[in-house]
Amino acid sequence: MQRNTGGCLCGAVRYETEGVLRGVVYCHCSQCRRQSGHHYAATDVDDDHLRVEGEDHLTWFSASDFARRGFCRVCGSALFWKDSRSPRTSVMAGSFDLPSGLEATGHIFVADKGDYYEIADGLPQSPDGRDS
Repeated sequence: MQRNTGGCLCGAVRYETEGVLRGVVYCHCSQCRRQSGHHYAATDVDDDHLRVEGEDHLTWFSASDFARRGFCRVCGSALFWKDSRSPRTSVMAGSFDLPSGLEATGHIFVADKGDYYEIADGLPQSPDGRDS
């Protein structure tokens, strides 16, 4: 079974995933841009296949009525995005240890992207939150 590990910048929060991960989706929504300073790049995993160490250093911010964002309270690293209606958790692709084996598959919320960059990688694009 495929296993991947990762964590925050300071190492206070570490995680392990089991099983095949979804391809990386780039999210260009205004919330992701404001939290990260650009766009998010995330995969996702079944909640049952995500183990987190250092949960006492993990802080969750309710970004909407249905979703929250998990980050390290020590170093501020964004790690997770969780939709309360889903049995899966998004994991920030850049937080995985290398080699991750991840590949990008598309872009979402491109109608809300920043005006200072272009998307020119040829991957599918969705104007809203539906996976491309």
